[in-house]
Amino acid sequence: MTKKLLLLTAAALFFFGCGKSAEEKKEAEQLAAAGIKKVVVKEVTQVSQYTYLHVDEDGKDYWMAATKREAKEGQTLYYRNAMEMKNFKSPELNKTFETILFVQELSDQSPLAAQKQPQADMGTRPVKPEIEKQNVRIDRIAGGTTIEELFSNPKKYDGKEILIKGQVLKVNNGIMDRNWVHIQDGTASGGKYDLTVTTDEVFTEGAVITVKGKIALDKDFGYGYSYAVLLENAKSVKGS
Repeated sequence: MTKKLLLLTAAALFFFGCGKSAEEKKEAEQLAAAGIKKVVVKEVTQVSQYTYLHVDEDGKDYWMAATKREAKEGQTLYYRNAMEMKNFKSPELNKTFETILFVQELSDQSPLAAQKQPQADMGTRPVKPEIEKQNVRIDRIAGGTTIEELFSNPKKYDGKEILIKGQVLKVNNGIMDRNWVHIQDGTASGGKYDLTVTTDEVFTEGAVITVKGKIALDKDFGYGYSYAVLLENAKSVKGS
């Protein structure tokens, strides 16, 4: 290979290398402006309700978790609105993460890929579960409150302890150092029929439970987790 050809080859490699770097730099700037992170998956661990991902973000590696989804090593993902938790222990993995990000808006599609489409995959709506009304019928417990009574006049119960019986429709454990339980009793008011309960106890979906806790109004934890009515620090009541 002649000296001239070597110089031309080197120049071409330099030119195309710079072009690629400039394109990546432009993408990084656009993603940063939109508050979006780009990561590459290094390891995937699945449990019953969550997907744990060991990822690399431009040379920085860390763990993140999302509601259970399909993922594979080498996959590029995009996210925003993450909540960091330190010393988080996963009971199913029997592992404590020194730090982990719980990600709510996760996509395998770049929001920059199709400018004509809105960033639907990245989502702007809350990620907290939207539970449909189920055909349940729970007898009111003596001395207790129904979901209908609670939502028809929530201010009446603000800061007060109530007793309520319902069926567990969904459970999310280990979020913000507590478990989140959705219950229904078959009653409703103003289109509200599902009560979110926080607890340190473990409940199973489908179980009928009686719990006692304190009502809090207009609780906003950020990242889409806001509640007009929330039953906090609930404890199960046996024999009900």
